Amino acid sequence: MDVKILGTGCANCRALEEATREALTEADVDATVQKVEEMEEIVDYGVLGLPALVVDGEVALAGRVPSRAELADLLRRAD
Repeated sequence: MDVKILGTGCANCRALEEATREALTEADVDATVQKVEEMEEIVDYGVLGLPALVVDGEVALAGRVPSRAELADLLRRAD
């Protein structure tokens, strides 16, 4: 699984990255995680709010930091 965290480095972006990494471990999902901070690349995904989570090329959520349990569920379903 390929996971990307879209964000400019704000506190919420960092929180989403941390929660995503923890949720991947909790869900026992093997994934590569990449942080995307370049606005040109972020714009290509068409997200209107940051931070955003992209799973295997599809925007899974944007504009908020979900709970770790919600993230783990989302990642399990995508695996």
